[in-house]
Amino acid sequence: MIRKLKSGEYRLYSRKIDPRTGKRRNLGTFKSREAAEKHEREVQYFKRH
Repeated sequence: MIRKLKSGEYRLYSRKIDPRTGKRRNLGTFKSREAAEKHEREVQYFKRH
């Protein structure tokens, strides 16, 4: 899931909540939403291969 930060950047969070912290894991911060979406697709591909 992608959230916009106050700084104008986009951060990719894991879909599941991390049991250790009780929060979603940060999977990277990106300048544009397109870059964040691209990385999200790469993560989903990697999880299945």
